[in-house]
Amino acid sequence: MTTTETPDTLHRILDYSSRSDPYPLYAELRRTPVARQEDGSYVISTYRELADILHNPHLSSDVRNLSHPMPSREGDTTPSFINMDPPEHDRLRRMAMRHFGPPHTPGLVAGLDSSLTSTVSGLIDDFAGKEQIDVVDDFAYPFPVSVICRLLGVPREDEPRFRVWVNDLINAIDYDPRTDPKEILENGLRARSELRQYLGGLLEQRHGRPADDLLSRLANDDGPDGQMTDEEIVSTANLLLIAGHETTVNLITNGMLTLLRHPQVLQRLRDEPDLVVPLVEELLRYEPPVHIIPWRAAYSDITVGDTVIPQGSQIMLMLASGSRDPNRFHEPDRFDPDRRDNQHLGFGSGIHLCFGGPLARREAQIALSELVRRVDRPTLVADPPPYRRSPVLRGPIHLHIEHNGG
Repeated sequence: MTTTETPDTLHRILDYSSRSDPYPLYAELRRTPVARQEDGSYVISTYRELADILHNPHLSSDVRNLSHPMPSREGDTTPSFINMDPPEHDRLRRMAMRHFGPPHTPGLVAGLDSSLTSTVSGLIDDFAGKEQIDVVDDFAYPFPVSVICRLLGVPREDEPRFRVWVNDLINAIDYDPRTDPKEILENGLRARSELRQYLGGLLEQRHGRPADDLLSRLANDDGPDGQMTDEEIVSTANLLLIAGHETTVNLITNGMLTLLRHPQVLQRLRDEPDLVVPLVEELLRYEPPVHIIPWRAAYSDITVGDTVIPQGSQIMLMLASGSRDPNRFHEPDRFDPDRRDNQHLGFGSGIHLCFGGPLARREAQIALSELVRRVDRPTLVADPPPYRRSPVLRGPIHLHIEHNGG
């Protein structure tokens, strides 16, 4: 394996014209598993090399370890642990996981089933009388906002404010200074500030008042790792809201699009509801919500395959390419919910494996099951649908379908 500059392929992947189908370009990229770019950064695109480097202790998530540091997206605020390295990352992640999943709270996700189903049912009820719906705006977008508000303990009357903030933040992620009005970026920065202030105020009310919501548990926890500071709690809640929301929206929307493109699988899911569990795993491989980790840094020189990546280099990880690698997956471009040994990279791997993955999986399972069961004869209005600009968090910005509204 040799290191080769492949700037044209990467530029075409990042260009919006490739958003609806980047997979043939990923195949081109995989010809050089570790490719040096003109600016000295490295792109990794094959499964084995991605899996190796994601578990390499010399891979850093801290921008300060880049030779040419980039400005933090979070400004001067406390970064979330996704942008930290051990041991601080491990401490904060352990503290968050104590209240979000096993082993300390093993029943959290399962205990949400009834409220998840109720929320989904209510959104589908609102389809009545409409011959055309937008799966994104009418369903996949509002669903996870409601879930995260419930988890954090946000009062129901404040939920509309959360939706406005999330909308402005997500729009700012896709901001292109060449074509977009500056207001998009300004609204995103304002939303970030207002959201943090709101979460901080909510947190103040939780100190000394233990309750079942996540903010309360974090505020009053004094486990083996001590307590999070208020700034750390707000950053963790912000991470859960933004990262968890966007990935879930994309997973549900990409899932419905894939089912509509594979009507025989859609019908099979109707007939075999238990198929939804392996089906969502295959969606995470075949049409994942996160395509690229746009940067990591090398603590020191890192050898990946036959290539030495120098200390301080920026590294781009093409997760979606790895999950379509024919050297790892049989017929990788075929959507197969019966696929075995499906160790995809849909939620990453290693120490930064998405800690909200179990919740996102369950949300997608319930959402897709109910859509398939209750929406009568759905058909796509446009294929491909319009996509978000982002090549990182890839998914349709709208997914219009026609159905028998009844």
